[in-house]
Amino acid sequence: MVDEHGSAVPGSPADVAVALRETGYLPDEGVATAAFLAMRMGRPLLCEGEPGTGKTALAHALAGAYGLELVRLQCHEGIDAAQALYEWDFPRQLLHLRALETVSDGGLDVGTAESSLYTRRFLLARPLLRALQRAPCVLLVDEIDRADDEFEAFLLETLSEYTVTVPEFGVVEADEPPLVVLTSNRTREVHDALKRRCLYHWLEHPGPEREVSILRSRVPELDRRLADQVAGAVRRMRSLELLKPPGVAEAIDWASALLALGAAELDTETAARTLGAVLKYSEDVRRVRAAGVVDEVGA
Repeated sequence: MVDEHGSAVPGSPADVAVALRETGYLPDEGVATAAFLAMRMGRPLLCEGEPGTGKTALAHALAGAYGLELVRLQCHEGIDAAQALYEWDFPRQLLHLRALETVSDGGLDVGTAESSLYTRRFLLARPLLRALQRAPCVLLVDEIDRADDEFEAFLLETLSEYTVTVPEFGVVEADEPPLVVLTSNRTREVHDALKRRCLYHWLEHPGPEREVSILRSRVPELDRRLADQVAGAVRRMRSLELLKPPGVAEAIDWASALLALGAAELDTETAARTLGAVLKYSEDVRRVRAAGVVDEVGA
């Protein structure tokens, strides 16, 4: 199937699921449907959920599945439009101006010199502008909840038109909209105006069977018994009030660490020695030990 821009679009959510699985990302039906609709309708996809549920990995998998470049905009407190859009390469502009003065031997025309400074060669495209220039691509706006309200409003305007005006250069418009995936860990609420512009999906931690499948897909040497033990212990940890409950990435790290130690199974001693692969705060380690999770592993 081809969209109005002439780009191939998957025919169904099942097609998306197959394409994602080929990259090693194992989506559930909800994720595959959300990604399909975002591609079919040309709408940004806002993914919210706990850290480690596969939000960022989804954008990487979509790029890999459809042979698209991934352009990532990592949001943080204080990010502004210049960091997201473009800057002028002032050092190179100064060198260029000095070179012109040398060549012209003092007879440099001001208008000509000025116009030569504001060309594409001196324009440093940041992620948003780069995504418009290189579309079709996947634009990952990671952790939008870390940015402030002003940046969110600016982003909404940019994603509404997929056009940027650079005063000294002109208008940059995407030939076709990039596939936009926004992620949020919900440290604050994203404004309704941005949510209305997007399709929305909440990602849960995978169920037991799916997590085992993910572990065995990402760590091929892992046998079923050890995968079951790791997945079960991680699920038990997630039920506790931890500062950072382990996500799928931590479960994969733990499984890899166990294999590196040559462990055939997850016993109490091995679990106790390797908690640093799955937990990142000393408080969480103490809480897991106090809850008896390590002892349950060896039972």
